[in-house]
Amino acid sequence: ITPLADAERDDVKVNNASISELKNACDDALKRFLSRPDLFKQIHTHTDIRLTLGWVGVFIAAATGLYGYYRDFETAKPVVWVGVSLYVLLAGLQALYAYFIERDIVFVGKRKTFDKRIVTERVTISSRTQPSTPQSPPAYALDLSFVRSASGGKSLLGKSADTQTRPYTAFFDVDGGMDQLMFESWVGELVGRAME
Repeated sequence: ITPLADAERDDVKVNNASISELKNACDDALKRFLSRPDLFKQIHTHTDIRLTLGWVGVFIAAATGLYGYYRDFETAKPVVWVGVSLYVLLAGLQALYAYFIERDIVFVGKRKTFDKRIVTERVTISSRTQPSTPQSPPAYALDLSFVRSASGGKSLLGKSADTQTRPYTAFFDVDGGMDQLMFESWVGELVGRAME
């Protein structure tokens, strides 16, 4: 998988003393690179579920607040208890979904190709930061899962998984500028190897 041309990307500069900024910049670059039209169509299921749970909770809280504002306290108390309970339940479901199901997943992509039949390829990538040790700097770790199937997912043609780690210093200079070509080459090599 070939990296983007330099004209197709914006410069990325972060505070290289902030591990979260380094990870977020790498996550964003990974999504930008893999969600190109010639590669994968990004699937936003995890984000959609979390947003739905969050917005339903906000609407319930707003409706409960308005009801409590226009009714006297004793009349509104049972409805407010139900509204608050529903809001807490939805917020808890959202947190549990993010913790147990979504986890560290930053990219889910899918594409269809034609090779004597319609073949569906799906890639799922999780990322995390490996903390620094006295011998090594903090590192960006990717866990990749790739599945190739046909017949609407009923026929498994291939499956692979891979884990790679590179220190953040391989992608960022001392001023916090990101070497996107180096990063995209690494990600492209990782995904290309999984697809073989």
